[in-house]
Amino acid sequence: MSIARGDRLGLIGPNGAGKSTLLKLLAGEEQPDEGIIETEAGLRAVYVPQQDAYPGELTSREVVVEAAIEGLETADGVGDHHEAELLAEMVMARVGFDDTHAATSAGELSGGWRKRLSIAEALCHGGGEPDLLLLDEPTNHLDLEGIEWLETFLKRSPGGGKATASVFVTHDRAFLESVATRIVELSPTYPQGVLAAGGNYTEFLRRKEEFLVGQARAEQAIANQVRTDLAWLARGPQGRRTKAKGRIEASYDRIDELAELRTRNASAAVGGARVEFGGTGRKTRKLLTAKGVAKSLGGRVLFRGVNLTIGAGDCVGLLGPNGSGKTTLIRVLTGELEPDDGSVSRSEPPPRVVVFSQHRQDFDPTTQLREALGPVGDHVQFQGRSMHITAWSRRFLFRDEQLAQEVGSLSGGELARVHVARLMLAPADVLVLDEPTNDLDIPTLETLEESLEEFPGAIVLVTHDRAMLRRLAMEVISLDGEGGAKSFASVDQALGERGARAAKQVEAKKKSRASAVQGRDGARGARSTSLVRKKLSYSEQREYDGIEARIQEAEARMAAAEARLGDPRVSDDHAKMGLACRELGEAQEAIAKLYSRWEELEGKAG
Repeated sequence: MSIARGDRLGLIGPNGAGKSTLLKLLAGEEQPDEGIIETEAGLRAVYVPQQDAYPGELTSREVVVEAAIEGLETADGVGDHHEAELLAEMVMARVGFDDTHAATSAGELSGGWRKRLSIAEALCHGGGEPDLLLLDEPTNHLDLEGIEWLETFLKRSPGGGKATASVFVTHDRAFLESVATRIVELSPTYPQGVLAAGGNYTEFLRRKEEFLVGQARAEQAIANQVRTDLAWLARGPQGRRTKAKGRIEASYDRIDELAELRTRNASAAVGGARVEFGGTGRKTRKLLTAKGVAKSLGGRVLFRGVNLTIGAGDCVGLLGPNGSGKTTLIRVLTGELEPDDGSVSRSEPPPRVVVFSQHRQDFDPTTQLREALGPVGDHVQFQGRSMHITAWSRRFLFRDEQLAQEVGSLSGGELARVHVARLMLAPADVLVLDEPTNDLDIPTLETLEESLEEFPGAIVLVTHDRAMLRRLAMEVISLDGEGGAKSFASVDQALGERGARAAKQVEAKKKSRASAVQGRDGARGARSTSLVRKKLSYSEQREYDGIEARIQEAEARMAAAEARLGDPRVSDDHAKMGLACRELGEAQEAIAKLYSRWEELEGKAG
């Protein structure tokens, strides 16, 4: 495997395939047992792990400044504090930190802002513009706004420097589709355990299918040859003859090759865990009905005016930024919380509701896997039949010897499969799934989606996985984080509306800024360039000089996307509509951040 400047390499594979270990090898945090990793001289590689740990007494800005000091250390081990502060400010602005979040204790940040902080810290360790950025599950804990920000961030090469390469481990298929220029899958299905392909996720799937079809044909061809070889060997050829001896060796080589091909093809056939949710058989069309539902917490209105009817065969997706109230809305719908306004009615008899919470109940870490999977003995009752715990565990890709393993030693993906297994034991009228994709690998995600498509009851789905929402959701309720709630026919329609709202905010900001510029004192205008040049660092001056052109470019992209959205040929095509919505959102986000950064630089110059 090789990585070139500008590459955006997506690293995928089943849980336990070694993706995180490979990242650590590339980062130099671990050493290979065999082989070598060659890098160009002076390579600056930075690693952002899945988990972070920040001291509670430091603010976000202080964490990043400390990283900048380390990144700017001179040969004698001394870092310039003033330059470090300038670098930290530039990097924090680049990853979207405002003054409020910069001054917040690092330990108090939400999961999404902690991820941004991790990236800012890593960039400063690399001097602001590292050559190689290594990210382990970067979309975990990010809401859709955060994921789209990260996509834009990775696709935009840092100004003034060489193109940064990135390698990221992720199970987010929409993220791979948007960002990756190459994809590498680690799996025992392939020779040497690796399949690499250029292009995005769609192109990778095409190449993967071609490879698997070819490998299956190769197995069949070699199997035919082996049958001939075995018949010949059964006749007892004389091994003393040179010609016969060579054929015997070739025959045994083919037998070994066939065994390896069968093992690899069997691995490909296994796929993900065998997920299958059972319904009660109830066909009620109105299992849950919400009318004008509103809820506030801590004096803040989370949502108001939520209207929803859900019955057997329906799937409703809930969408919104972190903290917008999606989990609270679930608790209101299931009756755990009462609404402040409006009403929630349930059918009679009340529907059986099964909830998969993102705050999953933790097992005692000393509990054996056997007990976690089957809490009442060596058998489980699944869809009316008894199944031994060994057979049950194999459905979720656990080896027999793991049954005695303590759950505290399981990986995040393995624990997620345990929770799915427990959920499958309870027949439901309504499945409520709150972030079910966390820690699941792509094969298991796909089997989960297939099972949910076949589930006969109703589904309420909270997820930031756009691929899952596109496949399953018949309606999307979008919470805007400011108390508003709207219903949409699809996730792309919801994202498009959010982009249009952001565009209006940007336009209002532009008008405000234009008014402020027109009202400036003429003498200040004459002095501004010299002040900027006097008070900005070299790198900031270069950024300032080019920022207006970058704004014009982003505005041109926004205008082009808006024009496409108004084209009937685009609005009638679901795929083209989704692409135009995403392009509009990316351009609007870029414009907002560029104006913010422009104002910051001018404010710094006085």
